[in-house]
Amino acid sequence: QVQLQESGPGLVKPSQTLSLTCTASGGSITSSSYAWSWIRQPPGKGLEWMGVILYDGSTNYSPSLRSRTSISRDTSKNQFSLQLSSVIPEDTAVYYCARVQYRTPHYWGQGAQVTVSS
Repeated sequence: QVQLQESGPGLVKPSQTLSLTCTASGGSITSSSYAWSWIRQPPGKGLEWMGVILYDGSTNYSPSLRSRTSISRDTSKNQFSLQLSSVIPEDTAVYYCARVQYRTPHYWGQGAQVTVSS
C-alpha cells in the first residue's frame, strides 16, 4: 500500500516561493497506472486542486495557479515536489500530495500546514 509524506517549511514570507516535497513509499511514481497531485485546503474553505505530474513527467496545472506553480520530480528518490512562487497570505493552507487514478485521488499524505506571513 502506498504511503505519502509531505515535507517542507511551515512558514513562508510573502513574495517568496513555497516549496514542498512528497515522498512516496510502497509504489513508484513512474508507474503508468497513476498520476501524482498537489491539492490544498485554505482555512474554512474547500479543497483546491493545484496540479498533477504524470508517470512520464508531464504536468498539468490549475488555470488559476498555472503562472505561479511548478511540479517536478526526482525519480531516484521517488519524490515529487511543488513550488508556488510569489506567495500571498491567501496561499495559507494545508497542502496535500495524493496519488491519483482515473482522475480521483485515492491515497493522500497527512497534509502539511503552510502559513504565509511576514
